[in-house]
Amino acid sequence: MDFNGSGGGNELHNNQFYPSEESKPLLGEMSAQPPPPPEGNNNHKAGPCSKRSLLHSSSGMRYKLLQEGDIQVCVVKYPRTFLSKLLTSKFLRRWEPHHLTLTDSSLVSATPTGYMEAPLSYSTIEDLQLLSWDNAPKYCVQLSFPGGTVLLQAANSYLRDQWFHSLQWKKKIYKYRKVLNNPSRWDVVLKEIRALVDMALTSPLQDESIHQAPLHIISTLLAENTNLSAQDHENIIVAIAPLLENNHPPPDLCEFFCKHCRERPRSMVVIEVFTPVVQRILKHNMDFGKCPRLRLFTQEYILALNELNAGMEVVKKFIHSMHGPTGQCPHPRVLPNLVAVCLAAIYSCYEEFINSPPRHASTPTYRKQLLPMSFHFCMDAAQVDYKAAHDIICGEFKKLQGSPYVGYSSDLCVSAVQILCLMLEYNIIENKDTQLQIISTLESTQVGLRMYEQLCDRQRELKELQRKGGPTRLTLPSKSTDADLARLLSSGSFGNLENLSLAFTNVTSACAEQLIKLPSLKQLNLWSTQFGDAGLRLLSEHLACLQVLNLCETPVTDAGLLSLSSMKSLCSLNMNSTKLTADTYEDLKAKLPNLKEVDVRYTEAW
Repeated sequence: MDFNGSGGGNELHNNQFYPSEESKPLLGEMSAQPPPPPEGNNNHKAGPCSKRSLLHSSSGMRYKLLQEGDIQVCVVKYPRTFLSKLLTSKFLRRWEPHHLTLTDSSLVSATPTGYMEAPLSYSTIEDLQLLSWDNAPKYCVQLSFPGGTVLLQAANSYLRDQWFHSLQWKKKIYKYRKVLNNPSRWDVVLKEIRALVDMALTSPLQDESIHQAPLHIISTLLAENTNLSAQDHENIIVAIAPLLENNHPPPDLCEFFCKHCRERPRSMVVIEVFTPVVQRILKHNMDFGKCPRLRLFTQEYILALNELNAGMEVVKKFIHSMHGPTGQCPHPRVLPNLVAVCLAAIYSCYEEFINSPPRHASTPTYRKQLLPMSFHFCMDAAQVDYKAAHDIICGEFKKLQGSPYVGYSSDLCVSAVQILCLMLEYNIIENKDTQLQIISTLESTQVGLRMYEQLCDRQRELKELQRKGGPTRLTLPSKSTDADLARLLSSGSFGNLENLSLAFTNVTSACAEQLIKLPSLKQLNLWSTQFGDAGLRLLSEHLACLQVLNLCETPVTDAGLLSLSSMKSLCSLNMNSTKLTADTYEDLKAKLPNLKEVDVRYTEAW
């Protein structure tokens, strides 16, 4: 649209915009576009994302994707007479306040009256620009559509840019969704997918949906086109690989990946693309119960590894890669997630055996080996030292490589005995009569008797350790609660405890009452717990010797963090992803002279 008339002149036709979104061809036209320039080339007009990249690199700002917000709206139609030209001049323009919602297909007002009586579809927007010349309306975004222009005026420049990038994203994703829902030539579709991925990666918007929306579009595309060749599948997987580096695949895409692992287990895509995806799932997934298809994909991926030459050796190396060079588990979520995958494999073996008994002898070797191995995972998950867990896991692989197949019945019998022993060891059953029944059951078989004797030996060693002062290191399993910690610390002597990890448990500030009873405590890991300000204040009053404290992803704020200034022995402090402010950070640095290692990423102080 145009501002003609007094004062308005031909301002909107002036080419001094501060960035402009050019209409970029999709599908049909993209194949005719020249490729983007090589790195180092300053000709920004050659690439399809050049103006976005130029803005992105120059400003470095990040924005959250807007879904709705308050903004001033002005609509100017192209003037056709002297009177209409006069009415559209900048002195007579009328602005209306609206609460706009950015839906998937249009811009909608919560009060559909005046300028925004009807939704403004993204398909009708011809151009999207920021106004930045002298005497232009301040903080305005211009939306050009056939026959006129819509001006959106924000309260400040940051909100203006946020509206601009959010509208730009919604408009483009709407086009890609529409075009990829009706594919014609698959070579051109692949180019569209690469352009879509590039758009998501270069967007200044920081929001989970920025990467998830393209993945969902591609999931729909694959679900509706089941006749693609295997090469088309691999090309699409490689094209979307950059989006999977920091994002879990959605459920439908997991189904597609599972199918690819089953049908083409020896494909290079399995090793080169799926490996980092599965590693990320094992490190970051919190609950496979909420994401069962992620677990199924992980299981199918490991089965695909087993189909390679020296398959068990490849699987062993993959498990080893999850533990780092020092042999210690790098992330407390890995072991429980591997346990979940193993238990799921046992259940699938059982289903296969029940549904088709004659075929049990041809069951894949890896699933068969998961039966005994998974319970080693279960026991290790509750142990104090993760290095021991790592050594047992790797040792188990070596033993299993040469073990003969003994059938489902004996495997399930051994697994059942191990479960009964675990129930006794961790006091899952409190009823004494039931415990005696379990002991009688264990003593009725040679395997059960042997395992029960080993359990008794472990218990005697634990009591002896507690009599001498207890362990120096302790890690509680995930989902442990304040009550679990209190029960554990009251069960014996822990006066020598120096290193305690409560990472990824369900403890809260209430457990501080128990922690202050540990006089030798020097290292405390509270990563991803609900430990808050009240607990911090109590720790700062009693644990003056604490040297290492991990508060990553906890709900602590400045109110609690300021109390740490009295803990002069602190030399390592992790406040990643907390509500730390820059002022509090500077105050802590000034008051903690021994502080050498600090992590403040993803905070205001970063």
